[in-house]
Amino acid sequence: MSVPGVVPAGDSGPIVAAMGRRSNEAEQAALVALLRERPHNLKWPEIAGLVNEHGSAVAVWDKEFPADLFSSSDEAPALAQARRDIAEWDADQLGFMTFLDNDYPAQLRDIHDFPPVLFHRGTLIPSDVGIAVVGSRAASTRGLELASAISTGLVKRGITVLAGLALGIDTAAHVAALKTGGRTVAIIGTGIRKYYPKENRELQDQIAAEGLVLSQFWPDGPPGRHTFPMRNTVMSGYGQATIVVEAGEYSGARIQARQAVAHGRPVILSDLVVKSTKWSQELRTRPGVHVATSADEALTFVDDILAGPTKLGELLAAATRA
Repeated sequence: MSVPGVVPAGDSGPIVAAMGRRSNEAEQAALVALLRERPHNLKWPEIAGLVNEHGSAVAVWDKEFPADLFSSSDEAPALAQARRDIAEWDADQLGFMTFLDNDYPAQLRDIHDFPPVLFHRGTLIPSDVGIAVVGSRAASTRGLELASAISTGLVKRGITVLAGLALGIDTAAHVAALKTGGRTVAIIGTGIRKYYPKENRELQDQIAAEGLVLSQFWPDGPPGRHTFPMRNTVMSGYGQATIVVEAGEYSGARIQARQAVAHGRPVILSDLVVKSTKWSQELRTRPGVHVATSADEALTFVDDILAGPTKLGELLAAATRA
């Protein structure tokens, strides 16, 4: 029996059928309207699950909001507003996609909690091979140096550096990637029109110009306590692995590391993290979790991970069974 909001790993279902075409304006508008109206108080993942099950947002909309609820000459207000908003986003040169669209990042389809819509500025690359480099905002000198060295090594390998545009480790990772002439993707915890933190406004614009800024929130959505864990979930899903450089006991990086394990993605913890947090000491015993004492060792783990698709597949299968 299907469960709304849960897409079994390896079971593409109606998603594959939908991937043969780009969802048209009607599909996009129907999904936006559903996410806003939330019939039966369904959560976003549950709505995405229903749409996936039916293979069409329009079909779900028509079922939940039959046309005979409105006069023959009128469209449902929520649907009409969604069409206007999509036109406005396009006029504002905001990239917008739904999970039914061909350009939706394929790697995000592997996770059960994929975001139903994404906004972006910058260049999308199909099957982008990226590694997340994350950690504390209040980073130490060694942590910043480690993040920079790891990012530089990833760029030299042709790997995209993913981070969350936060101060500290994230900023060091983004900056090192740009300075090395590489690609970096900022997955943010606000709407795409927002700048947070304000200190990284110029950096965000530079990443949009030279790489990619990605958001799962409405364009003017403010930062909130719940938005950053959601951002970490998407970053974990987008990347092939997560490297936690430095983090506290209750850091957002802790959330991402745990999500990555749940997603079947490998995790690399620096010795800085393992020496200072209980959660990392517990996590290090899980399959696919490695501990690195240097940037070179972390990059060696990356090489092994990317060279071993069979091992990665085993991790994904294990996460599905857990």
